[in-house]
Amino acid sequence: MTINRTRRDIEILEFGGTELAIQRSGPDGAPAVLLIAGGGQSMDWWTTEFIDRLGAGALHVIRYDHRDTGQSSASLLGQPDYTGDDIATDPIRILDALGIEQAHLVGMSMGGGIAQTVAVRTPERVRSLTLIETSPAGGDHGPLPPPAPAVAATWTEPQPEIDWADESAVIQYRVDVERPYAGSHGFDEARMRTLAVLEVRRSRNMASSMANHFLAEPRTPVDPAEIQVPTLVFHSADDPMFPLPHGQALARMIEGARLVRLDGPGHEIPPPTAWNVVVPELHNHLLPT
Repeated sequence: MTINRTRRDIEILEFGGTELAIQRSGPDGAPAVLLIAGGGQSMDWWTTEFIDRLGAGALHVIRYDHRDTGQSSASLLGQPDYTGDDIATDPIRILDALGIEQAHLVGMSMGGGIAQTVAVRTPERVRSLTLIETSPAGGDHGPLPPPAPAVAATWTEPQPEIDWADESAVIQYRVDVERPYAGSHGFDEARMRTLAVLEVRRSRNMASSMANHFLAEPRTPVDPAEIQVPTLVFHSADDPMFPLPHGQALARMIEGARLVRLDGPGHEIPPPTAWNVVVPELHNHLLPT
């Protein structure tokens, strides 16, 4: 495996014909934190402002582009050349490439499922878990409520015709995709547009990024009850994708896990309105005194 540094401190990890783009901040040798975004999301959704507050000069924070997002390898639209298990193994590939034996994993939505999978399959590589707006990745969790109707409708309604060569149209589409996932604090259009612009201008293939994760063969389920590392669960009472009982189930299934309920955010990486709660909780979890 080789590591090539490119512009804007983006590093490209190459292995077996696949490329993963990563970005690091914070001092080498500090405790490593790997941020794992949700389905169809590039690293851009973990904003630099959030990372600066999270790292606080005491953590080595790593974010990365999933396959088919950002500057990582892109497949043809509708033809992902990987499985969910491949995506779930990428965190270990990254840690191996960087020579990091253990890391704190912070995962949102699909990223939370990936983090659970890593913690069950390779527990020796995980120092702690933080699971954000996600759901049990398997196991006996009992009945859980479905997504809100506005979210469920996005899976059955015909997709709009997008000219993927029209940057403005693609940016607007990327913004609109996030709209049904807003919580009671409302939809922050300006913030979503800023993130969409970053992602669209940096991605190899936006069409593939918006579809292929959901077409790949699903990862093999794991039982969260097998997780033995310290676990913090953030879940909003207003998550329209995974209602609050999903987070409550996780906290119940994982021995010693602690649930922090948020009010206002939707199904999203915690926005600035939640940072005054989320960042101190993360510091207490990742940097215990």
